[in-house]
Amino acid sequence: MIRMVTASLVLALATLSAMAEERVAATLYKIPNCSCCKKYADYLRTNGFDVTVIEAPDMTPIKQKYGVGKNLEGCHTAVIGGYVVEGHVPVGSINRLLSEKPAIKGITLPGMPPGSPGMSGSKTGSFEILSITGQDAAPAVFATE
Repeated sequence: MIRMVTASLVLALATLSAMAEERVAATLYKIPNCSCCKKYADYLRTNGFDVTVIEAPDMTPIKQKYGVGKNLEGCHTAVIGGYVVEGHVPVGSINRLLSEKPAIKGITLPGMPPGSPGMSGSKTGSFEILSITGQDAAPAVFATE
């Protein structure tokens, strides 16, 4: 009896350990030879994501496919958990997106702000992470980091 209980506990702990180590899949589209995109992919990996990088010489069709308007564009486009993550978005906002599962297409940190994940330079203020809805209306602020 004790052996059965011990074996059950070992199996349960092994299952919990494997679940804790599961990494969330991310596909990152980027132009070839962009070093900040590579650094951002490494940043995601360091923070628990399983990143596949796809180089695309023309990012326009990808951004259009995922509803990223010109005013919301960043350097690269990632798809994580069914959401688009545009630009150098900090992982805190990504984790919030994945846990809350809002009815939006995704989130963006437009442009290439210095000091954002994957970018050189120093952060000079808060980053406004915006919602991507695919609508023409002004984007709502999803988070401030």
